[in-house]
Amino acid sequence: MKSISLFKSISLAVVVATVLPLYSSAQSALKFPAPSPSATVKQVVGLTDVEIVYARPAMRGREVFGGLVPFGEIWRTGANAATTVSFSGPVAFGGTMIPAGTYALFSVPGKKAWEVILSSNTKQWGSYEHDAKDEVARVKVMPVKTAAVVESLTLSLDEVDADAATLNIAWEAVRVPITVIADTKAELLPQIQALMASDAQKKPYLQAAMYLYAKGVNLEQAAQWIGKAAAGQPDAIWISYRQGLVLEALGDKAGAMEAAKKSLTGAKKMEGEISTEYIRLNQTLIARLKS
Repeated sequence: MKSISLFKSISLAVVVATVLPLYSSAQSALKFPAPSPSATVKQVVGLTDVEIVYARPAMRGREVFGGLVPFGEIWRTGANAATTVSFSGPVAFGGTMIPAGTYALFSVPGKKAWEVILSSNTKQWGSYEHDAKDEVARVKVMPVKTAAVVESLTLSLDEVDADAATLNIAWEAVRVPITVIADTKAELLPQIQALMASDAQKKPYLQAAMYLYAKGVNLEQAAQWIGKAAAGQPDAIWISYRQGLVLEALGDKAGAMEAAKKSLTGAKKMEGEISTEYIRLNQTLIARLKS
């Protein structure tokens, strides 16, 4: 009998020893949804690549600012590891110039004003190791009340134009806007001028003219370049329309009207979406020139 009991005990031990690793392995293979999911935001601003990596906590019925996130204290501006912001080129962050690189994004929420911080120490969990000596920027920002409640923390790059964008921190009923400027003029204008003065066979007359138009500089030069682009493609209604915009900005209403009417005539001979779009665009431009 003892030998039978001993055999049963050994058998049970073998079964347990065999099953437990399988059970443990099954447990380790399970994946659960993160309470604060990771998110990545990418946007080109001017010629600069901007990337934000952060974790998104949710309100879940909690009071956020003044509760979950105390006023007047350093906040990781996210959850889990420190939120990071990367710039491929130099930018003005809230008015402070910073070089290209990756930075940890922190903030100090306040009832009336926030301070938003970029730190060179990106290898930290939360804000526990934050040190003022690592700060490369600390800017004061006025928060804005949102029209609707933002359930999950949202970092976004909005109001993007030729070389600027707004980095928004939004959660609960608060939005904190920080202007990010990656001014392309200092870098790009000399390159444009050099290319256009060279003996290159193909020159980007249209793109160069519209860049000057967008920046509101050297409009006389923009008018010359867009004129060459239009002469090279006389049937391109999209060029004639943009020639009208450049001449309007220069103050040449007669020239702008001529370009717009040419584009409108061409658009009416076409079909489909491009026809509809350029009829509308030129009619709007012509009405504006007549006013």
